[in-house]
Amino acid sequence: MPERLCQNADMEQNMPAEPPHPAKDVTHHVGYVLKRAQAALRGAMDKVLREHGLTVPQYSTLELLALHPGMSNADLARATFVTRQSANVVLRGLQEAGLITRPATADHGRARPAHLTEEGQARLAAVQAAVYAIEQRMVEAIPPQRVAALLTDLDHIATALEE
Repeated sequence: MPERLCQNADMEQNMPAEPPHPAKDVTHHVGYVLKRAQAALRGAMDKVLREHGLTVPQYSTLELLALHPGMSNADLARATFVTRQSANVVLRGLQEAGLITRPATADHGRARPAHLTEEGQARLAAVQAAVYAIEQRMVEAIPPQRVAALLTDLDHIATALEE
C-alpha cells in the first residue's frame, strides 16, 4: 500500500467515532441510561432481597419455578441471564436452603427438574410484594400510556443486540 494511503488509514483509525445520535455527553447515550436504570433496579432489588436472605438470581429462579415447575438448570440459566455453571451454584444454594428440590439423578439425559418446596413458596410469597413495589415505582415514573411502548422498545433493543 502506498505510504500516503497508509497515513490516511492511520488517521481514520485515530479519529473519534461519531455517536449514534446527537447527544454529545456519553451520560445521555441510550446504553448509558439503560445501564444506569439497570444498576438502580439491581441496587433496589439487592436491598430488599438481602432482608429475606436471597440474591437477585435466587429470587429470579424462585419466580420462574413458581411459573414453570420442573425447569432444568440450562433453561433456568437462559431465563435468568447467567451461565449454566452459575445457575447450578444458585440451584445448589436454594436446595441446601430447603427452597427447592431436585432429583439426585436425571431420569434421562442430564436434566434434573427443579421444583419449589413449601418453604420456597413461602419465601417467594414473603418477598414478592417488596420486589413488585420496586417495579411499581419504576412504572409510576412514566406516564401510564407509555408503559406498553417502553416494553416494546426495550424488547426491540434486546432483539437487535441478540442478532
